[in-house]
Amino acid sequence: MIINFSVKNFYSIKDRVTLSFEAAKSNDLEDYYVIQPIKGLRLLKLGLIYGANASGKTTVLQALDFLRDLVLKPFVKKTEIFNFEPFLFDTISKNHNTVFSLKFIQNKVKYAYEIELNKKAIVRESLYFHKPNKALVYSRSTDVKKQLTEITFGSKVKISKESKSALIGNTLWNNTVLGGYLKTNFESTELQDVVNWFNNKLKPIIEPGTDLVSFVSDWIEKKEIKKRNVVEILKKADFGISDIIIKDQSIELTKELLNFITKDSNFSYEEIGKIKESKKIETLEILLQHTIGKDNYTLPIEYESAGTKRYYEFSGILSLIINEKGILLIDELESSLHPDLVKHFLLTFLVNSKESQLITTTHHRELLMEKDILRKDAIWFTERKEDCSTDLFSLTDFDSSVIRNTSSIYNAYKIGKLGAAPNLNDYYIEFEDDKN
Repeated sequence: MIINFSVKNFYSIKDRVTLSFEAAKSNDLEDYYVIQPIKGLRLLKLGLIYGANASGKTTVLQALDFLRDLVLKPFVKKTEIFNFEPFLFDTISKNHNTVFSLKFIQNKVKYAYEIELNKKAIVRESLYFHKPNKALVYSRSTDVKKQLTEITFGSKVKISKESKSALIGNTLWNNTVLGGYLKTNFESTELQDVVNWFNNKLKPIIEPGTDLVSFVSDWIEKKEIKKRNVVEILKKADFGISDIIIKDQSIELTKELLNFITKDSNFSYEEIGKIKESKKIETLEILLQHTIGKDNYTLPIEYESAGTKRYYEFSGILSLIINEKGILLIDELESSLHPDLVKHFLLTFLVNSKESQLITTTHHRELLMEKDILRKDAIWFTERKEDCSTDLFSLTDFDSSVIRNTSSIYNAYKIGKLGAAPNLNDYYIEFEDDKN
């Protein structure tokens, strides 16, 4: 689980901002929101981020997703550069490094990870753990002129000299030490725990255009999630779906299809080679069964509404993180969904999940009326500052002079008392005459 996450100088984020999941002292909705993964630490399961368009909501999620890729997708060549930008709207930040900091729990152990980088190299990196006291796992620095990595290991970490040398050799100046570990054949409990957390617990970002239909169907087919659970979630959401039917099918390879999979798809080089050789694509046909009266009717999923497909995807990932521990990042939760369905999704997650977390952005203001299902410390806002950089703050940052316990959060946000809303001008536009 995430304790807190900080980022500095990443796209619209100029100054350091921190998203924290440490619960406030309030016992409000304790059984549904708060988890104690280790003694003395109370963490929230939910983080809702509100804000105007172009205020940086999505950037917060993208920063965490970018950090995940840094660890799990190390470069092969030291000439490769990172695909991101620092804050560009001043003459100073664009020449400064970007910094990520993350505190999290894995296997009942608290870890603190920090990394500083520019587009060419990782300049500094460190990992600490608490067992129970804080101790160094490793500290890394980069000699930028020589493009070489130096790694210092803590005294509590047991790694042989040969393994250390191999790890240093595999940690290119544009790789994390964890990425270097993925390339190195030795065993380390601490490094493996952290890599497993990034790989198994922290899920990739889900954006409005992310297509998860094939992934969810594949999970069902491989029995990684139970079809019955997905159907049950869809039933509870009133979609009238009584079964999911998944069939294997082969599609003949055409020139147009080959061009698509070569240029625009996520197929690997090896997969494309196998497709060319067989001249077929093995795929899944997904049918949703609707029961009307005593009769059953099946419909290919591509014929279903955007909302039905979206909730089919959400039902799959809900099933996954309810049964396993995981962290979901969803941008614009309400995309293609009815407001009541958004509320239903959140309640299904809060009531049924045990040690999972959901971080989501939303424009759904009316959800703030639901005081009986929301904790103040789970609500966050992004706002565009005067220099166009992103500020991130919590509802709990406001004192009673701005919002009281009896106040309507929805009304306070709607009238601008909490900020994080667009500052709109009048509707009249003076168009220039085309003849002039």
